[in-house]
Amino acid sequence: MKTVVTGGAGFIGSHLVKRLVEEGREVVVADDFSRGGVHHLLDVGVQMEPRPVDLRDYPRVLALLERTETVFHLAARVGSIEFLHGSDMAELLALQTNLVIDANVFRACLERGVKTLVYASSVSVYPIDTQQRHDVVFGEDDVRYINPEGGYGWAKLLGELQVQWMRDLNTGIARIFNVYGENEEPDENAHVVPALIRKAIVYPREEFRVWGDGKQTRDLLYVADAVEALLRLEGKAANPAVVVNIGSGEPLSVKALVEKTIEISGKDIEPAYDPSKPVGPLSRSADVGRAKALLGWEPRVSLDEGLERTFRWVDERVRASGVAVP
Repeated sequence: MKTVVTGGAGFIGSHLVKRLVEEGREVVVADDFSRGGVHHLLDVGVQMEPRPVDLRDYPRVLALLERTETVFHLAARVGSIEFLHGSDMAELLALQTNLVIDANVFRACLERGVKTLVYASSVSVYPIDTQQRHDVVFGEDDVRYINPEGGYGWAKLLGELQVQWMRDLNTGIARIFNVYGENEEPDENAHVVPALIRKAIVYPREEFRVWGDGKQTRDLLYVADAVEALLRLEGKAANPAVVVNIGSGEPLSVKALVEKTIEISGKDIEPAYDPSKPVGPLSRSADVGRAKALLGWEPRVSLDEGLERTFRWVDERVRASGVAVP
């Protein structure tokens, strides 16, 4: 029997696939490679679909899941604040694209008799109005009313609802906070860590401009720790679904992250903070007590170590892209 990872050529997915292959699993990657992530898997020895997989094509998804025991469903339309929430069209695309992808994967899981499904949900399911103040910590029971973050948050919340209805298989729901690490391309859709690292690398050729005043906080978890949590969640998947937060449990201000990034760069950089730019939520940290207790898991890679690893990888990618690095 095989394990299918949707979005397996993406950022988190590529790390998960590598771990699964190292454990001797038969792994099939389903991805549309829309952001060129296939190069992350070339040295892993994983089975790739012969052509990009459009998960909006139900017959293709149904064929993909034949003889499948476990599905890690990570595929989604995801990206930066601007990419997901920068316009009405962005909100609609995040909602509608992800709803179609999820519906096809869930339906095919049931039709093919998949035994276990691990669904990558998001911090975005928590009420967005509660994230507009500082020092906010979310436990899994804190979705007390419905007000998720835009189209993406709505899609993830509706995805969770569908998973809870799937009583014929064991399921786990991972509410992922802000994961960082190697394999996330430092492009215009990147999250905060690779975006800031790229700014430091190309400075002073480009200004080191930071959106917001730097007081907003994020919960940053290194990707290897996130993958470990997903694997342990697979082992604890049950009916009804097991829901856990996956995060570090430690809030960090963007200003502190900027300072750490500059220190690693070794450059004398004066960041320019721009409060006129959208910054998203002011605060969103994870209570990871349930994950620790239920999964026997806790983050192991320190922020400093994780940032140094990520900086080296982004530096290599930026230089390889042909960008002139001062």
